[in-house]
Order: sequence, then structure tokens, then C-alpha cells
Amino acid sequence: MKKSITYADAGVDIEKADQMVGTIKKIAAQTHIPGVIGGIGGFGGLFSPNLAGIKEPVLVSSTDGVGTKLKIAFMMNAHDTLGIDLVAMCVNDIAVSGAKPLFFLDYISMGILDSAVAADIIVGVAEGCKMAGCALLGGETAEMPGLYSAGEYDLAGFSVGLADRKKIIDGSKIGAGDQIIGIASSGLHSNGYSLARKICFEALSLNVDDPGPSSEKTIGEELLTPTRIYVETIGNLISDFPVHGLAHITGGGLSDNIIRVVPEKYRVVIQRKSWEIPAIFTFLKEGGNVSETEMMRTFNNGVGLTAIVPKEAVDPVMARLKERNETGFLIGEIAPLAKTGRRVEWTGQ
Repeated sequence: MKKSITYADAGVDIEKADQMVGTIKKIAAQTHIPGVIGGIGGFGGLFSPNLAGIKEPVLVSSTDGVGTKLKIAFMMNAHDTLGIDLVAMCVNDIAVSGAKPLFFLDYISMGILDSAVAADIIVGVAEGCKMAGCALLGGETAEMPGLYSAGEYDLAGFSVGLADRKKIIDGSKIGAGDQIIGIASSGLHSNGYSLARKICFEALSLNVDDPGPSSEKTIGEELLTPTRIYVETIGNLISDFPVHGLAHITGGGLSDNIIRVVPEKYRVVIQRKSWEIPAIFTFLKEGGNVSETEMMRTFNNGVGLTAIVPKEAVDPVMARLKERNETGFLIGEIAPLAKTGRRVEWTGQ
């Protein structure tokens, strides 16, 4: 008589997955905010938003991943900060519309479920949700034998926020003379890692435990620095100041992201030397002999968020950023579109 083949024989351990759900429930409970109904375990996450004071409720959604930054985590066997990156890439995109993130869901896919690694990831997701003031409402942990190399996995995140329609920040109030304030990043965040890995581990033949540009961190630790979550800072600014536009600086860098919120009749003028570029970016530029244009279109180069404000708001906004221990830079301005039709102009040496 032939042996009965089970799902476990095929590489999927249902009992281990069930145990993992119990672990996730405890972690997710730490992120619960008013509005969460029930908890993780149902077929769908339930959330009842507080609509008090909101005249025209608008839901704002975002989805993203961490990209090939995952490869650094695999090389270092360090997984506890990737969840912060995952949350950041979604909630920052929601917040720049003037919306408040309400809840987050994650998707983790592994070849063989490693409960310890999955728990580390979820701990990071929960930490990111706490930073953003939103709830970890649900998710999915999938086991897919044969799809991933040993020790590898993929992540995706999904978030929903709430805004009042008349308070949405869409760039429509931007005008000539408005100033562009940059707010510091923590490093590469979660963009440009295919180029960064090629420079570090192919062109320079480094190992993750080799010293980075800062003597305080290895190159692996430098590259694994979590993405900044700007939700609280954005909320603080838009509640007190006339913010005409916000841009999360992700793939495409300053060149491609600021212009996304600027009306077509204007151009963005950026001063090259108006902020200090962190050492990791100079290290990558020199190590890969990367052109300045390529650097500015691939990495954030030390500016993770930009706010476009009227000239008279610059000083109070900069003062508020300082109060919040944020590093702000006045990096440029909005000008009428020139005859060349160029939307982004770089000035200075």
C-alpha cells in the first residue's frame, strides 16, 4: 500500500503556521488603537473609524515592499528592522496627502516557514505601526516550498488612512516663490539597493561586516538602517502651518518625486549645496564612480521628505522642526516654467 502523502511532506507545515498566528496576535495587540474591532484571526480585519469633525471623509491607501534591501538582511541574518521599513514605505505615502494612517496589513512569503524570523519581522512591523500611530490589523504568512532560496522571503505591506477632502494636500495651492524645505533621512531608506549592493559587494568586494563610511557601523549595519517614519512630523506641521505640498522621497530621488506634487505651470529649482549629504551617499558615489545625476535620481541623498510652504512660513516651520529634533534644510523654491519646459532645475556648484 502506498504511503499517504501529506501537506507537510510537500513542505507546508500547517501546525507551525497555526502556532505562528498565536504569536502574531500577541504582537499585533500592542498596536491596537480606538477603532479596532476584534483582532487578528478572522477572514478580514475590522476597523470603525472616528469621523467626528470630518465633513467629507476620504480613504487614502498605499501598498509597497522593501525591495532588495531584503538581500542585506539575508546576508546579515538580521530581520527585526525590516518591518519598520515596510510600514514606513506605505504610511509616509499616505501622510503626504494630509491623511492619518489608520491600519496596516502585512504579507510575508517564505519557502519554509521560519517562525523565529517571521516573529522578528512582525515585531518590526508592530514597532513601525506604533511610530505611525496606526494598528496592525491583519496580514498573511504564506509558506511556498520551492519558490524561494533557502533562508529567503518576500514582504509586502498595505495601509489605509483617512483625510477630510477639503484638507487633502494635493499641490493645488503651490505657487511661484514657495520654498522647498527638506527633512533629513536616516540613510538610504528602502530605495536604490540594487545599485548600492552592486557597488559594495561587486565593485568594492566588501563583506557586510567590513567598516562602513562611519567607524560606528559596519557597511551592513549602515545599509540596514531603518526608513524614517514621518507621520507624526507631518501631522504636526500641517496642523499649524500652511503646507502647500509634501513629497516622500523614494525611488527617483529628489528629481522625480518633488515634481509629482507641483502643478505643470511651475518648475522646481533645487540648490545643490544647500544641505549636507551623509557619508554613506558619498561613499557609494565614489565607490561606484556614479554620476551626480544618477545619484540624485536613485537615492534620497539625505533628504527623505520635502515640504513646500509659502516664504513667510519658512522660519516658523524650521523652528518647529528644530523643536522636534528634526533636521531641516531650505533646499530650493518653486518658479514659473521656463521656455525650455524643464520641470526640475539644479543650481549652484
